[in-house]
Amino acid sequence: MRWAAFQALLSHWRRHPLQLLTLLIGLAMATGLWTGVQAINAQARLSYDQAAQTLGQDRLLRLEGGLTLADFATARRAGFTVSPVLEGRLPGSTLRLFGVDPFTLPPRGPATPDLTEPDLLRAFLAGEVVFASSETLARLPDSLPPGRILDGLAPGLVMADILAVQTYLRTEDITRLLISDPDLDAADALADLFPQAVLSQPQSDSDLDRLTDSFHLNLTAFGLLAFAVGLFIVHATIGLAFEQRRPLVRTLRALGLPSGALVTLLGAELALLTLVAGGAGVLLGYLVAAALLPGVAATLSGLYGAAVGGSLTLSPAWWLSGLAMAGVGMVTAGGHSLWHLSRLPILAPAMPRAWARAQGRSIRMQGLAGCALIAAAAALIWLGSGLLIGFMALGGLLVGAAFLLPPILVSILDFGTKRAQGALSQWLWSDTRQQVPGLSLALMALLLALSANIGVSTMVGSFRETFTGWLDQRLAAELYVTASSPAQAEQLIAWAEPRVSAVLPGVMEDVRLNGTNGQALAIADDPTYRQNWPLLDQVPNVWEAFAAGQGVLINEQLARRDSLWAGGQVAFGADGTRRVLGVYSDYGNPLPQAMMELSAFFQAFPDAKISRFALRLPPDDAADLAQEMVTTFDLSPQSVVPQAEIKAFSMRVFEQTFAVTAALNVLTLGVAAFALWASLTTLGTMRLPQVAPVWALGQTRRTLALADLGRALLLGSLTACLAVPVGIALAWMLLAVVNVEAFGWRLPLLPDPGGWVLLVVWAIIATALAAAFPAWRLWRMPPAALVKVFAHER
Repeated sequence: MRWAAFQALLSHWRRHPLQLLTLLIGLAMATGLWTGVQAINAQARLSYDQAAQTLGQDRLLRLEGGLTLADFATARRAGFTVSPVLEGRLPGSTLRLFGVDPFTLPPRGPATPDLTEPDLLRAFLAGEVVFASSETLARLPDSLPPGRILDGLAPGLVMADILAVQTYLRTEDITRLLISDPDLDAADALADLFPQAVLSQPQSDSDLDRLTDSFHLNLTAFGLLAFAVGLFIVHATIGLAFEQRRPLVRTLRALGLPSGALVTLLGAELALLTLVAGGAGVLLGYLVAAALLPGVAATLSGLYGAAVGGSLTLSPAWWLSGLAMAGVGMVTAGGHSLWHLSRLPILAPAMPRAWARAQGRSIRMQGLAGCALIAAAAALIWLGSGLLIGFMALGGLLVGAAFLLPPILVSILDFGTKRAQGALSQWLWSDTRQQVPGLSLALMALLLALSANIGVSTMVGSFRETFTGWLDQRLAAELYVTASSPAQAEQLIAWAEPRVSAVLPGVMEDVRLNGTNGQALAIADDPTYRQNWPLLDQVPNVWEAFAAGQGVLINEQLARRDSLWAGGQVAFGADGTRRVLGVYSDYGNPLPQAMMELSAFFQAFPDAKISRFALRLPPDDAADLAQEMVTTFDLSPQSVVPQAEIKAFSMRVFEQTFAVTAALNVLTLGVAAFALWASLTTLGTMRLPQVAPVWALGQTRRTLALADLGRALLLGSLTACLAVPVGIALAWMLLAVVNVEAFGWRLPLLPDPGGWVLLVVWAIIATALAAAFPAWRLWRMPPAALVKVFAHER
């Protein structure tokens, strides 16, 4: 009997193939977007781990900042087991060079080259061969020698002899010394030998991993949002299927099928559907991740210098998590219906009704739940801190707003019903009111997707406008020059001084700021900075005090992290404390930074050398002077960069940063539109008992179809209008809460009414497209189908 009962239950899907397709597509889309995001995150973290494991950096102490090969030789003569490393981006390329000394390499690891072959060692020392992963070798530029495969290296990383890398990067410095001796006392003694350097702990958790956590958390949040929107489709479809099968359930129970057996059979049915839809979702997720990964890699490379592979690695972690999420989604969507069915009396009435036709009390309870969630989100913002708290508050806002949507729509439609004139008008308003429960899940999905679009687009627009203005202020000089050595910098400055109105040297050193690794930046006292440098907070006569060396300026990241504003004191490690004269915005820099006047800087760091500087001159003369400098001193074109090129590069990085977000926005809105179409299509058949009497009273099918279309447009338009304030609140939370916690800076919310109106129009168009097919089907429905309504028990 159980097999026969199972076949009878499955026959429902054979009679309703569109409903089955809706269910499978909904779960597959929800699972696919979540799986795609997880695949991207897993691929990025795999690359971070590979970068951290290079030469055992994930387990070795390291000394960083202001070091040269001469310092390495001094450390070796003093008996310290250290190995030098030089890292830097290859000019004109996205590849990063990794220079090593083959004779002092740490014990072998997955990214240590095998140089036991004499000819290979000679070629490596001569700079005639490099090592890279198989993926990176395919894009080595002609400026590098032939490469050999070393699959343990992270994508985008090229390993070469340290002297060769110094030549490519035109520098005499090294990035760090890796300390093989695990004795902390020995490491401290080495640090004392080079006071200008900073002793750092192993990269056990990967510095890049921590640095990019906020980016990946953003992707995960979008994946969860897309999953939730897709889940609305599944929840509505399963609920409708259970409602439609009430007569069958009553018959099976009356024939003697136990309640437990019935629930088990329905659970097995859901499990089967989960396997099919989950498998399709994992495949869809792979395709989504493959399409988005190049954009993610470009974003991470531009923002953080993080190299991420351009091809996906099939990891069990992300596709198993996709199947698990499919199961969680199906249990969440179908669990309530199964529980309700298990408690159904054996001969309960089997009159079909629209899915989840809510009573007034349940609507009020839903409204109260929405208010409670929004209040909880406000409390989290007021009382809590941290990135996770910020995203929890975002979730409370979005879910609370979704819960409030049906009660608000019902109130608006009740008001319209009371003001309606004429029988047909009153029927249209009241019938629209009656459809709200059946469409509530789809409308909530549309609200979530549209609010996310409005919120993120407002955030991006605010960021773009603020960032552009900030670049105009910060990049005030016409030319920016990078010398290959301090000696060359002196020659270039001496040559340029008679030809320009001002030379603005810039020096940077690694330093401990309030106990954290940071940067000390030196600038000269010049009107360029007084007139253009943007300050968020300052003491009176800030620039006069700065020129006199009475304190420092710090970036917003350090100020917000330590609640350190103008008038406070910032600790400079062993160099004591300095007064904070002001706070400046520093978008894009993940590190705390303090800016000092040039002479005060050299008093604190006497061994620092100038290798970068900016030139002020008439803009029309910048290109000619740059070309003359490159020709005279045989510089690479990347060493002398006009202001316009830096701005253009920065804006390209900016656009890449939000390209993936924009793609996920479009996908989420598409899923919401599909949810609305699925609900309208299914309910179109189930609401024939409400439509047939109106048709019998003389209204044409065309009129009824247009009324259906108008009803959907009204609900969609109201939802879109309500999504605007929710999206603005979301944008404020992203800018004032999440962005501050993730990156350390806060941006103003700049309104974009034109963009909001455009998104509302797109939402209305999506609603019209979703409602077009159900309305057309009602228009073309044979009269016999409407007449049958009166012949059937309802």
